[in-house]
Amino acid sequence: MEDEDIALNSVLGLELNRVFFAVRETANKQKIIEYAREVLQRERAQRPGSASPESPAS
Repeated sequence: MEDEDIALNSVLGLELNRVFFAVRETANKQKIIEYAREVLQRERAQRPGSASPESPAS
C-alpha cells in the first residue's frame, strides 16, 4: 500500500506542477501553493511519527 501511496503522490505532484506553470497570474499561483501546503499538513498530521517541514528528518 505504501508503494501505491508514493506512486499516487508522485502523479499528483507532477499534475500540480503542470497546473502551477500553466497559470500565469501570481495570485492564482499563491492559491495553488497554499492549497498544496494545507494538503501536505493534513497528510502529515494523519501519519504519526512523520517529520514536519520545519524540522529536519533524522
